[in-house]
Amino acid sequence: MTSPTMSVAVVGCGIGRQHIEEGYLPNADKFRVLAICDIDAGKRDAVADALGIPRRVAHFADLLAMEDIDVIDICTPPQLHREQILAALAVGKHVVCEKPLVGSLQQIDEVIAAESRATGKLMPVFQYRFGNGAEQAKRIIDSGVAGRPYVATAETFWTRRADYYAVPWRGRWATELGGMLMGHAIHIHDLLLHLMGPAAALFGRTATRVNPIEVEDCFSASVQLECGALAALSGTLGSQEEFSRLRLAFEHVTFESDQTPYAPGVKPWRIVPASSEIARQIDSLLSGWPDVAPGYQTQFARFHAAVAQGAALPVTSADARRSLELATAFYHSAEAGIDVRLPIGPEHPRYRSWVPARFQTA
Repeated sequence: MTSPTMSVAVVGCGIGRQHIEEGYLPNADKFRVLAICDIDAGKRDAVADALGIPRRVAHFADLLAMEDIDVIDICTPPQLHREQILAALAVGKHVVCEKPLVGSLQQIDEVIAAESRATGKLMPVFQYRFGNGAEQAKRIIDSGVAGRPYVATAETFWTRRADYYAVPWRGRWATELGGMLMGHAIHIHDLLLHLMGPAAALFGRTATRVNPIEVEDCFSASVQLECGALAALSGTLGSQEEFSRLRLAFEHVTFESDQTPYAPGVKPWRIVPASSEIARQIDSLLSGWPDVAPGYQTQFARFHAAVAQGAALPVTSADARRSLELATAFYHSAEAGIDVRLPIGPEHPRYRSWVPARFQTA
């Protein structure tokens, strides 16, 4: 028996176009994109014309009023996410939302509570998790073959110049809600936590060295994970060569991701076993491995299956909270110059906002 097709409305024509082209259209048996929303009529019509989307609106409220829409996919600037998520859940829609999900841990807890009362489900977008490389590593780690985790590195070396920050909402605390940690490295940091578990402590530094912006475009950190392993995180938007890379050292296996800057989880990873016996066990685990379509295509297909079957989503709002908690610890550590312990609850000084004090308004 086939599952019913879900009707989708996408708000925001930037990354929203990628969601349609790479996520929904390859899953045409599962989704129909019926509406596109953007305040820029030129962008809105260009996307709708190119991709055959029948409805075009300028106002988010118009999507909420469409009774035949099952899913609202939010691809707007970050400061709009909280209000739009809550409004969509309140009228019974399922929600897919780009990163960062919201602007504070207080807000993510508010959203999680709203989702628990709603008929719709909320899925944050963390597409790096989906693809052959990342999922093969996940299977090996979860099987126990890799053994005890020792150490990891996560590197985000990208390039962003003045043309990127010509978009008015970028590079500002009030609208982008952060810099590299929110808009760029958040994906590989999520993948690290997805593979090795939550963080327990972090000491981090941030800097603005590449661009004349408010937010950070360079960072580094030392992290202790709950499992006992140590991790080093680093990134810059001033690299002359773009790459993203994870390296994970376990008792019996070392993993190194593909270095494709925006999709390090897709291609097969370099897997180095400690012995021929470990190699044999890995070969057995991966025998008959089915090809996993990359990124949005697989995440959205699994979202459809989870909703249809009433099962757990492939990425949850709790996953988003863990990601935002790491960033909160990072910003607090960088400003206060201290080692920050996790988890972070309502008593923490950055629970209501991770924005550095000098940029906060009364």
